[in-house]
Amino acid sequence: GLQISVDDFGTGYSSLAYLKRLAVDELKIDKSFVMAMEADLDDAKIVRSTIELAHNLGLSVVAEGLETERTWKLLAALGCNEGQGYCIARPMPEAQLAAWLERWGLPDEVAQDAPASLLAGLG
Repeated sequence: GLQISVDDFGTGYSSLAYLKRLAVDELKIDKSFVMAMEADLDDAKIVRSTIELAHNLGLSVVAEGLETERTWKLLAALGCNEGQGYCIARPMPEAQLAAWLERWGLPDEVAQDAPASLLAGLG
């Protein structure tokens, strides 16, 4: 009943070999790529390619370091399954979590499709 994630994928000791040898369920794209993807086309291409690779292998994808709604829109347009970062919420004590969950909802602006300008250069 447990799921296995490869954390910080794309850096350190994570590698494609893990995807062959381990029964993983999810990739977590390292924040160093996600946080820079608005300004760095190469990082955006790495994120897009990682999402496509994971989906082709039947894995879900979490983007770490989701800091802005603009990045959220881009990740959504690229098919990223989940996000993790300050754009969603900052760390909080357990006692505050239930109230936050009741209030939180996907912002309307994020739910809309990403502007074409965000995707330019990735095709």
